[in-house]
Amino acid sequence: MISPQQLSELYQQACEVELQAFKPGNVSVYADGHDMTVADFRLSAEVSAAPLCNPDYSLGEKIFYAVKATREAVFCNTNLGIILLCAPLIQAISHTRPDLTLRQALNQVLTTTTLEDAEWVFKAIRLASPGGLGSSNEQDVAEKPTVNLAEAMRLASAKDRIALQYMTGYQDIFDFAVLIHYNAKSKWGDQEWAAVSVYVGLLCQFPDSHIERKYGNKYSEMVVTEMSRLRDELSKAKRPEHTLPLLYRIDHAFKSMGINPGTMADMTVATVLTVFLEEVIKLTLRNKNLPT
Repeated sequence: MISPQQLSELYQQACEVELQAFKPGNVSVYADGHDMTVADFRLSAEVSAAPLCNPDYSLGEKIFYAVKATREAVFCNTNLGIILLCAPLIQAISHTRPDLTLRQALNQVLTTTTLEDAEWVFKAIRLASPGGLGSSNEQDVAEKPTVNLAEAMRLASAKDRIALQYMTGYQDIFDFAVLIHYNAKSKWGDQEWAAVSVYVGLLCQFPDSHIERKYGNKYSEMVVTEMSRLRDELSKAKRPEHTLPLLYRIDHAFKSMGINPGTMADMTVATVLTVFLEEVIKLTLRNKNLPT
């Protein structure tokens, strides 16, 4: 249905859309932050694309070799969450058929993970060394796993929203974030501002795992308050650029406190990639005169 080269381009495009989106507290073309730059993220997307889209790799291998390529290129953890979320979507696209949606194919991928997948992913997480990871009583990534990847993610899901997606079949993305994206894209005709709306909507609805690993719930209420104000301004704006002063103010405030909603930035990339993949599927079916 779609070649590895096309997949690579769509993945990198999704990463670029997220960088073009002004995400308060996170890295974007509007402002670097947290000792990372836009160039770091662009290079990370470029070097991780080939292993992620390699059809000969298992899900776990895709994740490990994408993290390894990133680490060798930028020497820091820029995209572990992005890779963990995008790899199953990329794996799923090869399983789609006229009678099987992307979401159904993704569920097949997530329900057939193996112990070997878990081993590769644990190695990837150790290599990425994400901040605030801590230790766990069950299936600690510092040790070899004894369960498949889906079960390992289930055990981590109470504390990590990315792990939760593996358990719920990406419910937050398909039933919430994608809808925000389509509505905002329909309103403004702009991918980047649709991505801003996704990021803001996610932060209004869910706590950010990256923030809470570092600070607990110290800033949770404040983040929701600020994002709710921004969401309201975006909903009223005829042109989203009118919200830039508020975006700059919130971005400065978050970064001055060390607040980085990295999990929701990762979820934003995955949402954009999901939209791109669903559009490719619809176009393919339309060209074959099949019902979409």
